[in-house]
Amino acid sequence: MNLGLLIILITLLGYVSNWINWRYLNCKLTHLLYFLGAFVHETSHALACLLTGARITEYNIFSRQPRVVYSPNPRLPLIGRLLISLAPLIGGLLFLFLMNHYWLSGYFNLPQVSDWRDISLIPLGLLSQINLLGWQSWVMILLFLNVGAMIGPSAKDLKNIWPVFLIFFFIKSPPLLSFALLVVGLILTNIIIQFFLILLTNLIKIVKRV
Repeated sequence: MNLGLLIILITLLGYVSNWINWRYLNCKLTHLLYFLGAFVHETSHALACLLTGARITEYNIFSRQPRVVYSPNPRLPLIGRLLISLAPLIGGLLFLFLMNHYWLSGYFNLPQVSDWRDISLIPLGLLSQINLLGWQSWVMILLFLNVGAMIGPSAKDLKNIWPVFLIFFFIKSPPLLSFALLVVGLILTNIIIQFFLILLTNLIKIVKRV
């Protein structure tokens, strides 16, 4: 498994997560959480623009399609576009780390894997730490409902860097692969939680009908 395939997988899983939210969990709470994820996602793009010298012409997180529009030629042409497009991967993980470290006092441990065949250990490890009697677990569940929107790059992000992105298919750096596998595992955790909530809401509807 190479870095390019993992980033494409992250993008696809992000779209799946967003689709599940809008199709099956379409309520005010998920809308609010979506905009939190979009805020982290787009702010990551914006901060990367500032770091690479790209001029921001639009920063909009309150529309149905949140976006950051920037000048096409940052001061660091190739590296700049790469950092801007993939910034949500770093910004989203940093946000989750800071929330866990400072607000939840390190309540959760993020499992680390180095082989894609062990990817299931990440959602299993995180879900096994959930204690429904603890408020920290509920905060994690709410945050994880929109990890896909928060972290996953969009198809447009990848399109903006496709000439450079091809290099990722030849990168097999263990630290970068572990990082990408962690992101995949987080979005898989997101999707599993979504399925549990869908089952729960359907059970509640059935009970109400009886």
